Amino acid sequence: MRNFLKLQCIAIIAILMSCTNNDENIPAFPEGSTESVNVWVQDSMKRYYYWADQMPAKPDYHLPVKDFFKSLLSSQDRFSFIVNTEDSSSYPRSIRNMYGFDYTVLQLANGEVVTVIKLVLKNSPAFNAGLERGMIITKINGKTVTAANAETMTATMKDFTVLDLTLGDWKNGTITDEKEVKVYYGLSLEQPILSRIFEKNGKKVGYLYIYDFPDGMTSVFNQKFAEFKAAGVQELILDLRYNYGGSVSAAAALCSLIPSGISSGSPFILFKGNKNGGQVKRTFAQQIAYDPKALDFNTLRANALGLSKVYILTSNSTASAAEIVINNLKPYLQVVQIGNTTLGKDMAGFTVEDKRKPKKISWQIHPVIYKVFNADGSGEYSNGISPQITVNEYAELPLLPLGNPDETLISSVLNGTYLKSSYHDKLDKDVKILYQSDLNFIQGQK
Repeated sequence: MRNFLKLQCIAIIAILMSCTNNDENIPAFPEGSTESVNVWVQDSMKRYYYWADQMPAKPDYHLPVKDFFKSLLSSQDRFSFIVNTEDSSSYPRSIRNMYGFDYTVLQLANGEVVTVIKLVLKNSPAFNAGLERGMIITKINGKTVTAANAETMTATMKDFTVLDLTLGDWKNGTITDEKEVKVYYGLSLEQPILSRIFEKNGKKVGYLYIYDFPDGMTSVFNQKFAEFKAAGVQELILDLRYNYGGSVSAAAALCSLIPSGISSGSPFILFKGNKNGGQVKRTFAQQIAYDPKALDFNTLRANALGLSKVYILTSNSTASAAEIVINNLKPYLQVVQIGNTTLGKDMAGFTVEDKRKPKKISWQIHPVIYKVFNADGSGEYSNGISPQITVNEYAELPLLPLGNPDETLISSVLNGTYLKSSYHDKLDKDVKILYQSDLNFIQGQK
């Protein structure tokens, strides 16, 4: 459950102490009725929703709450959602947040279709069952995975509490050592940051794999960069390829540790809302301070690397605050993005809920409230942020562990093969991505 709540970029709670509506065209509905809840939803969306001016003038108040909410959304909105805090079935569910792994269905150069595990969360049900990145799934609950049925099978998996998987290893172009594994539904613990120090042409290169951006991360970032600085790290690789986002404050803290020449007053981000929200500008120091647990800007800067260039590894699962890191570093240093185009969540929001005591409405709204821009006023990347160098991480199987210097995206930086575009163009055309288990989820299609 923690993972999908992190889709929201700003950890703010909107406290609504009343549910009154002054629109004379709206009937008075009995308190506690579905219709009265829908009026509250409409009032809240009129106040905060980025596309409030596009909402229908006369919605159907008799619809179930979730359907009513969907009827208010703009056709441009892929991300807003609503949950009932008293009904766990109303929360978004995904393979990753239920079982702790994700997979990709590929078509290889010879036409063969294979399903590759791309991510296994540490201390998750999948991890405890022995799943590893790079394994091949041949069957799920006894059914062979194909390009045609992958999406349907993923949707069905959300209705189970145990998965029966047939897994194998990829060796010399074939699947070997198949075995049966059960993965039980359960919670995944908070994910650690993975750090490494590599050598490249006599220089030390720091590597950070960052799974997400929860509040409270500044002390961890500070420790990692202190270690990098003490080791004499001169280049940095940020691996954000599976990062859905999280706290903008945590993203700002990470950004503050990388470039040279910034101060507490340097502008970090611009939020643009509807006519009620207006525009909000924040410096690095101001945005970091929105996390009550954060170290202050000056403490972080003591361990800054002061770089003029950073390498960032991305995929189309890179979203939200992770995209803010990419876009908002660009005014301050050269960002070399390698991998695939990001998801395109150039938006931020906060949770809207009834905080009256006793609470009268159990529904909780997670709307898009702002578009986000960097210090140069650059944003509008709803189609994703395209890398300078496109590299398909599935071009060579088996997938190697994250943090391995021979892994496709990491080695493209360390060995400079990202510069040989013709080499990767050929590989990218040979291997096609047919389906990914997490994309519908992170785009709000529950």
